[in-house]
Amino acid sequence: MSNRVEELENKATEPGFWNDSSKSQEVLKEIKLLKEKLSKIKKLEDLYEEIELMIVLGNEENDADAPAQVAAEIEKFNAELEVLRLETLLTGEYDANNAIVNIHPGAGGTEAQDWAQMLMRMYMRWGEAHEYTVKVLDLLDGDEAGIKSATLQFEGLNAYGFLRSEHGVHRLVRFSPYNAAGKRQTSFASVEVMPEIDDTIKIEIRPEEVDISYFRSSGAGGQHINKTDTACRIVHKPTGIMVSCQTERSQSQNREYAMRMLMSKLFDIKRRENEELTNELKGEQGDIAFGNAIRSYVFCPYTLVKDRRTSYEDSNVQKVVDGGIDGFINAFLADEFNKKAGGVNKNA
Repeated sequence: MSNRVEELENKATEPGFWNDSSKSQEVLKEIKLLKEKLSKIKKLEDLYEEIELMIVLGNEENDADAPAQVAAEIEKFNAELEVLRLETLLTGEYDANNAIVNIHPGAGGTEAQDWAQMLMRMYMRWGEAHEYTVKVLDLLDGDEAGIKSATLQFEGLNAYGFLRSEHGVHRLVRFSPYNAAGKRQTSFASVEVMPEIDDTIKIEIRPEEVDISYFRSSGAGGQHINKTDTACRIVHKPTGIMVSCQTERSQSQNREYAMRMLMSKLFDIKRRENEELTNELKGEQGDIAFGNAIRSYVFCPYTLVKDRRTSYEDSNVQKVVDGGIDGFINAFLADEFNKKAGGVNKNA
């Protein structure tokens, strides 16, 4: 891998390298990805050496606390090794890209809006635990509680590759805190996951195809953000797609992020059509209601989170909604890999 980095870096110094901007961007992107992978491998090697040293020192000093400390570090090592192993399953063309996640509640008013906010918190905690840079690009608060919609950006290697497993409808079953009778209630929310496109992917959007407007941000903000029309909304006329960003301090920044979201949505539509998966961006999800959920989160009468696609389940529902979704992501990627491998063997 290091030889490949050296080869690409030498290529970048050749005369005329920068004449073809698309090819040069592809090379630079590959160099960046390979360096990030090498950095992760080096980090794992360092941790392994630290564990070996802890064992040696613990034996020499007869430290009673050493076994517990070593066990904790081994658990950490195994977890990071598993992530590195799973990255080998990420073979999709855009798996290495940043991810844009849209969350929308289904019918059900405050209860569904609260569930959408719980999902938003779950993904943000997962992203932070895996050292992704998580940014809230757009947020519309609910009427009483929760959210009406949210758009998150996850920046880092393989963000889309891991999070694409979350695309679909998510179902919650619990005793509702918003129901005076305290009855059990079922709520739904949809999650859309798209790869953020970069400079190597060209999506043409003509000026006459978009309607751009500015408005005052609705969030808590600071002394400037809520006093001027800095938030940006873009409507793509041919498709009716609407995107908005209101978390940055300037119109230009919000417009840049909104345009990036629009390009990602248009690209995702085209990609799905080419893969013959769906005709529309949300087509594979169906209605945000019964029968279409990819995963159920049950708080009562028992506790269980179960993924309908892989049958993977976890009885610690609180851990899951606190960001512990790695088991579900891992099961999805392993199942996807096995299906592809089975298809190859079948046709061989």
